[in-house]
Amino acid sequence: MFDQLDALLLARIQFAFTVSFHFIFPAFSIGLASFLAVLEGLWLRTGKQLYLDLFKYWLKIFAIAFAMGVVSGIVMSYQFGTNWSVFSDRTGPVLGPLMAYEVLTAFFLEAGFLGVMLFGMERVGRKLHFAATLMVAVGTTISAFWILSVNSWMQTPVGFEMGANGQFLPGPSWWTIVFNPSFPYRLVHTVLAAFITTAFVVGGVGAWHLLKDRGNLHARKMFSMAMWMAALVVPVQIVAGDMHGLNTLEHQPQKVMAMEGHYQSHPDGAPLILFGIPDSEAREVRYAVEIPKASSLILKHDPNAPLAGLDTIPRDEQPPVGIVFWSFRIMVGLGFAMLGVGLWSLLARWRGKLYEWSGLHRVALLMAPSGFVAVIAGWVTTEVGRQPYVVYNLLRTADAASPLDAPAVGASLLAFVIVYFFVFGAGVWYILHLMHKSPHPGEFGVKRGDKGPIRTAGITPGPTQGSTDGDAHTLSDDRREPGDRP
Repeated sequence: MFDQLDALLLARIQFAFTVSFHFIFPAFSIGLASFLAVLEGLWLRTGKQLYLDLFKYWLKIFAIAFAMGVVSGIVMSYQFGTNWSVFSDRTGPVLGPLMAYEVLTAFFLEAGFLGVMLFGMERVGRKLHFAATLMVAVGTTISAFWILSVNSWMQTPVGFEMGANGQFLPGPSWWTIVFNPSFPYRLVHTVLAAFITTAFVVGGVGAWHLLKDRGNLHARKMFSMAMWMAALVVPVQIVAGDMHGLNTLEHQPQKVMAMEGHYQSHPDGAPLILFGIPDSEAREVRYAVEIPKASSLILKHDPNAPLAGLDTIPRDEQPPVGIVFWSFRIMVGLGFAMLGVGLWSLLARWRGKLYEWSGLHRVALLMAPSGFVAVIAGWVTTEVGRQPYVVYNLLRTADAASPLDAPAVGASLLAFVIVYFFVFGAGVWYILHLMHKSPHPGEFGVKRGDKGPIRTAGITPGPTQGSTDGDAHTLSDDRREPGDRP
């Protein structure tokens, strides 16, 4: 079935599929963890039950998203050994410790406090529970820190020495490796993207419930908070993206050339191509709609500044222009659409119609998944734009793969597709099911089993000794959601 296909291409498709599936969950959980910390902090400060209700409502969704993110991430680590063993061997001395730091700091921090956050509100003090929520939020951000440091080093490798066996070895300073030239820009851009992704999901859910009941106080609050994020953070993200682009132009010029569709050099100012069809054979963008000299103005802050094109790069070192060209435009287009929603919400707020304009609510609902699409498009731009290298200018992707046969890679790819769509499809369906329900006063949050966790040792009675059937029945009744009552 896969005999006629290229094993390298299948390995790349497999990793692209699994990392894209995985990335949507951290992009959501990073922002949602911080949102939960804000909600709990507001509840502690104001004492308003509404904030606690929203905290418990979104806590259930966070638990599912976090779990799916962890599970989907494990798969990728195995691929480093199965499909990309040469990459692992060559870069392991540099990237291995960075990934280990992510486990030792972020993952252990999240694992240590996640149980308290999910199940400990009635078992520990309020301040301690809030501290646990903060630790989980900090842990998700630390995780992003280390993973993005790894990826940024692959984009802009510095601080290493080449060993006699071809391995990348750490140089005199680990800080040079961690804070490589593109890392600060990529970290800010990606974390802001996670916050914005969460904001539009929260805003979309709030809009959904406002369309059904404009008087829903919980929906009003979550929609208002989300629209503040859209109005205030999206402009910051656009500025951060521009700075990231300038950094990319400095360190990875051919990626920017592909993003802009500049097959040819422009000595007197380059146009900004809004749309068109890249034709790598003809070395042009067909049917281009462009703004003269605008690309030079954006990238060099001078409309007449020269910009080099792909004609200055050897053909075997150029990224696939079509993919990079369109993924970049999808990301930027959605970014400006988000900005439009944020500005529209400011107008509605100024007019006192934030909860009345159904048109705004429908657009916010339509834009709910836009953050996921934008982060995937941005990730495609970053990764495909680095090709044909896996470590920029030093290790080609073709030289980093394991010596595998196409049928083996193809069979595992097919298995991943089937399992992912069934398992994670069920998880996504359940998240949407939770979002479909309106938050209500006295929200319960994450439910525990009726008899609590099973203990295999110690003085605590086991589940068959700890309570009578009547006690279990009473606890079960007390923990029912209002919508679950007969």
